[in-house]
Amino acid sequence: MAKAAEGEIVLMKGNEAIAHAAIRCGCDGYFGYPITPQSEVLETLAAEKPWETTGMVVLQAESEVASINMVYGAGAAGKRAFTSSSSPGVALMQEGIAYMAGAEVPGLIVNVQRGGPGLGTIQPSQSDYFQATRGGGNGDYNVIVLAPASVQEMADFVDLAFDLAFKYRNPTMILSDGIIGQMMEKVVLPPFKPRRTEAEIKETCPWATWGKPKTRQPNIITSLDIDPNSMEQRNLHLQKKYQTIREQEVRYEELFCDDAEYLIVAFGSASRIALKVIELCRAEGIKVGLLRPITLWPFPSKRVEELSTRMKGILSFEINAGQMIEDIRLAVNGKTKVAHYGRMGGIVPTPEEVVEALKQNIINQTN
Repeated sequence: MAKAAEGEIVLMKGNEAIAHAAIRCGCDGYFGYPITPQSEVLETLAAEKPWETTGMVVLQAESEVASINMVYGAGAAGKRAFTSSSSPGVALMQEGIAYMAGAEVPGLIVNVQRGGPGLGTIQPSQSDYFQATRGGGNGDYNVIVLAPASVQEMADFVDLAFDLAFKYRNPTMILSDGIIGQMMEKVVLPPFKPRRTEAEIKETCPWATWGKPKTRQPNIITSLDIDPNSMEQRNLHLQKKYQTIREQEVRYEELFCDDAEYLIVAFGSASRIALKVIELCRAEGIKVGLLRPITLWPFPSKRVEELSTRMKGILSFEINAGQMIEDIRLAVNGKTKVAHYGRMGGIVPTPEEVVEALKQNIINQTN
């Protein structure tokens, strides 16, 4: 596409927006491997050739395992680096993500979800919720997870994800899906910001590893610690950091909740369907509201709990077998009825299906 002027409205896919936003937000490097439905991220970067304009490195690695370890290496040097993939590809990255979390290395992983388990289908799904929010690798760790619901948020969340990754020295994930990645919408791309200079990286990332003089001890970036007492202290430090993130970085959107008697909790593409569900319900006089988690981790548990005290019931609407419902139930703690509705195998529910599920599983059982 032609270069968009600052503030100009352009039409593009969600995957393309990720790529353009990365170039504009001062990203140092991208390392990825093609997989449907996210290949446009790599394809767009290859077409834009940012190495000629900003110096950003773009490399198709030999595998997803290689990709995440390249992000690990770049992040350890204080660079803004990211990778993108889809569900089974992100599964292959889990060891590297756990290593990054253990070594406190910042980096961004974009997951454009498709149906599973296993190779599954190339159709959209939201079934990687547990993989993202529970950490698919080993050990006690968390990844900051942002869930965009539009092409605009695909663009906006790139810089936000990098800011959070470096603020907390933690891997972040943009958990999208095949609907948001492939759909085309109007978007205003972020303004250009220059890549940080080597001096700026050294000043802002004193923990980063560099080629240092022999008279000085180099920074060692590793998640390995043989001594169990030392390893426990490392884990306690991580848990303290995660608690700070829970207290300071919860993000959500709340719509039509002021007079609502029933609540739908939905994220990403499901939240777009939920808006039509609410329209249909309110046309029948059924007062339904929407809570859309923007951070899936940390999850907006406190707000869900607050809303639950005045709701007759909550429907967890997610395009999977029911994963986010576990976080909703933990937050509600029995204060109101909670049910799930979703489809699997890459099937996207219609608003009418969800209305019927809300009536059968919540409304008819609470009135």
